[in-house]
Amino acid sequence: MVVAASVVVATGAVAGALSALDDRPGPDQARHPEVSASPRLAPLPAVPSASPSPTESASPTPATSAPRTPSPTPSPSAIRKKQERTTPVSSRLYRHPASQVLDWVRSHSGDPRHAVIASRIADQPAAVWFADYSPDTLTARVAAVTSGGAAQGRVPVLVPYAIPGRDCGGYSEGGAPDLDAYDAWIDKFADGLGSGEVIVVLEPDSVAQAECLSAGERADRFASLARAGRVLKAANPRARVYFDAGHSGWNAPGKQAGWLRQAGAASPESSDGIFSNVSNFHTTAAEVVYDRRVLDALGGPAGLGAVIDTSRNGNGAPPDGTWCDPAGRKLGRTPTLSTGEDRIDAYLWIKLPGESDGCKGKPGTFTASYAYDLASS
Repeated sequence: MVVAASVVVATGAVAGALSALDDRPGPDQARHPEVSASPRLAPLPAVPSASPSPTESASPTPATSAPRTPSPTPSPSAIRKKQERTTPVSSRLYRHPASQVLDWVRSHSGDPRHAVIASRIADQPAAVWFADYSPDTLTARVAAVTSGGAAQGRVPVLVPYAIPGRDCGGYSEGGAPDLDAYDAWIDKFADGLGSGEVIVVLEPDSVAQAECLSAGERADRFASLARAGRVLKAANPRARVYFDAGHSGWNAPGKQAGWLRQAGAASPESSDGIFSNVSNFHTTAAEVVYDRRVLDALGGPAGLGAVIDTSRNGNGAPPDGTWCDPAGRKLGRTPTLSTGEDRIDAYLWIKLPGESDGCKGKPGTFTASYAYDLASS
């Protein structure tokens, strides 16, 4: 069955991301129009993959993932000479200074993969996840991110991920103990939003994955999500709140829109639109078409838009449906608030590239060999 984004909490405000995704093939990509130009990473020279460091997890790779044969490791100086190029970086989105990839870059300056990972992943702005139920410290942790963005005049992307029963009891089960506790948690989250511009990606999986809930449980969850949107936007009128639309290989647009409507996504008091492809691999072109269809079916104000996770979709979804750190994927379009596409508000890196799904490393932890594969493909 389909499962989407999931996360494992890291220390402090940043959480690692892990995903369990759609096991069905995506739609026929040839039917989708090409999206207009947006920032892309500059081409890389061919450089052999470095061998995994001994500190990385040796979690087994599923049989459906093609194994890779290690190549000889080039010297750090040889790699650096080949990688004198400029990677476009958003001037408006905020890069939080605390993340697993930045920790790795700071402590592995001599690693032959350092230049690629630093310039193509660590330098890019990415979302900050709040996936642990720690209400006593939540407001301060959110405020640390939003105030950091405000000080630089940049837009942070925050992901609250604590809905009860999240991931249908899968890899990322957990969250708040019940919906009353969740409502109180959201209140504390909202208290940290400040007054600057901020993007909130509200609860990945919470709508698209609601099939596992009973009708009554689903209605209660959707009521809490609608309330969450209202609370967030009331706390900071400049907050832009987006609701879970799954991805183009999951629910039909009409079905997804019906659920989203129940969750408050069509109401301007709660919502600025939808998000899709979190932790997934479907092409940007497919997501643009899908998101527009969902928005059409959703109704609501004309200003509702969509944001798309492009962190790992450069090669599209694996044809065999592999979801766990599949081989052959690469980074997608770089994060930007200027997509050039009608009703597509942003391309964002919501899933942090290099944080494992659980096959190339421990779930939710940064894995240098995986990051290097994504960045050098």
